[in-house]
Amino acid sequence: MRALIFLAALTISATSAFAAEEPSGCDKFKWPIERERAALAAPDRTKLASGSEQAELPSSAITLELIVPSEARLPTMPERAPKDGTFAGFTSIKTPKAGLYTISLSAGAWVDVVQDGHVLKPMDFSGATDCEGIRKTMKYQLSAQPFVLQVSGTKDNSVSIAILPAQ
Repeated sequence: MRALIFLAALTISATSAFAAEEPSGCDKFKWPIERERAALAAPDRTKLASGSEQAELPSSAITLELIVPSEARLPTMPERAPKDGTFAGFTSIKTPKAGLYTISLSAGAWVDVVQDGHVLKPMDFSGATDCEGIRKTMKYQLSAQPFVLQVSGTKDNSVSIAILPAQ
């Protein structure tokens, strides 16, 4: 009985600690997100099927249609394996301009940016719950070479993505 009480207390404290790590509200992002949030909510988002190829960076945010991971045919194995019941997809961009970019998502998901055969690590990351239209934003230094943006582990079958030059 004591072991069960101990395990229950441990579970509650672990859950509380995890929840405390997740900031809540639009004012909890590390940098201003108004531009990214507006792009993610704009009605002119281009809808893309998973696996689509873009000649250049989209001028507005996109909505990427996602499918079950086993059918997504992601070019690179995600660094975090998708859980059952989630969705995945990717798009490739042929000619980006070199620079620092924010990649922002409307929903929680795992993101892999693959360029020149390497998974890029974000230079910075920020996320918060309870902020309508945006869940996370990351900063990546991209070279002027094609890259693949992979999204996995999301509960929705589509996600809005804004890829914007960092300010």
